[in-house]
Amino acid sequence: MPAPCLMVQGTGSGVGKTVLTAALCRLFARAGYHVAPFKSQNMALNSAVTADGGEIGRAQAAQAEAAGVAPTVDMNPILLKPETDARAQLVVRGVAEGSVTFREYMGRKAAMLAVVEESLARLRAAHDLVVIEGAGSPAEINLADTEIVNMQVARLAHAPVLLVGDIDRGGVFAALLGTVALLAPDDQPRVAGFIVNKFRGDPSLLTPGFDLLTARTGVPVLGVVPYIAERLVPAEDSLDLSDEGEPSVAGASVIEVAVVRLPHIANFDDVEPLAAEPDVRVRFVTSAAALADADVIVVPGSKTTVADLAWLRERGLARALAEAARAGRPIIGLCGGYQMLGRTLHDPDGVESTVAETAGLALLPAVTTFTRPKRTVRVRARVSAPHGVFAGAAGAEFDAYEIHAGRTKISAAERPFTLMPGADGEGAMDATGRVVGTYLHGLFTDGRVRRALLVAAAQSSGKPVHPVWGERSASAARYDRLADIVGGALDVAAIAKLVGLPYPRA
Repeated sequence: MPAPCLMVQGTGSGVGKTVLTAALCRLFARAGYHVAPFKSQNMALNSAVTADGGEIGRAQAAQAEAAGVAPTVDMNPILLKPETDARAQLVVRGVAEGSVTFREYMGRKAAMLAVVEESLARLRAAHDLVVIEGAGSPAEINLADTEIVNMQVARLAHAPVLLVGDIDRGGVFAALLGTVALLAPDDQPRVAGFIVNKFRGDPSLLTPGFDLLTARTGVPVLGVVPYIAERLVPAEDSLDLSDEGEPSVAGASVIEVAVVRLPHIANFDDVEPLAAEPDVRVRFVTSAAALADADVIVVPGSKTTVADLAWLRERGLARALAEAARAGRPIIGLCGGYQMLGRTLHDPDGVESTVAETAGLALLPAVTTFTRPKRTVRVRARVSAPHGVFAGAAGAEFDAYEIHAGRTKISAAERPFTLMPGADGEGAMDATGRVVGTYLHGLFTDGRVRRALLVAAAQSSGKPVHPVWGERSASAARYDRLADIVGGALDVAAIAKLVGLPYPRA
């Protein structure tokens, strides 16, 4: 028999579906089940690479990690990576198939639904339980006939649905009741339980509302999850980006990491391990003035590198980056940011844009040419920088992954990293070793790499070095903490009963 499925849908985007799906994966895995996450279609710029080189949404890779299984392309068979307001790159089973408009994508619904069905069937054949995440809201009635990510998948999987509402944004009772009311009559009974998320205070105060909600819908409330301030699951999309915020007061000991918030920012979860360190603050910034007090500047990845490079110049950020480099402040370019820091970007075949040649920021002696196909691969690397911001981690080996369309050549520069096995150099750094570019996503998950950068930044700015920088694991315990919080708030036994499983497993 195929494994049962449990589906998490929401009253809207950002209500916590991703986090709760990860928590349920961890809870059922700890209860003795072999669990797989699944999201048929994800629209996000944060992605990850599977062992066989396929590209999937970062959230599904994190959920697989929470479940204790290796991520596969079947866990997210369709990934849409926005390029403009009207177009997105379509990735099917881990392979980029080109750029499509929404109408073009909808015209491929039958083929995409077949992909979804096949991937879900493989997961159900290989696991004890599949926890499915929906997208947006099933009450988007204008999309009811075309969607392949909410009730369409619930029907396909015969999955009971947990409907999540965010009480922190207000109106949670109206959102839950209204969502059920707008569903097709045949789909309303699929909603088997409500979950109220992000609550601050005494949950007993909500009881009168729950009684009325259940009386009106027949659906029980299966838990109230408290507001979780910690980042326990990697960010999925721009809704998770923090505001620019105010700079620290003069003389503060906090290391300020300024991440340039590009219009088409991608894989910004690379910096989350830095934000988790004590006495380190990560801010996403959009103005040149916001770079003035930064101890470290990160230029992150971008889905539209050439357009975002033009935006840097329009906003005065290109000039501010050059000034920061002259002042000797560490600048790290990741993926698209690495390409921007180079001298020239060539695109003769129109892979990334319609511009054949673009001048880079010339902070690194690197030239990038955009080519097909995209490089998606998991790698192991070693820190080989003999000096500069990563020299303190020299010799350290770590796992990372690459997702990029360009090939970058460098001249007259040392490589900060070496790909293993072998001796292929990776990335580039300037003569000072304080401006570094790399294609390696995930390098900051290694504590030695984080500590080297933060210590170099502290010494440069005259701030104290924190003794435990780099000692905390980026992910080892956070999924257990998440499961403890969510498991203590939900009636997990009742949820397991919905899919016919004992909890814990006998």
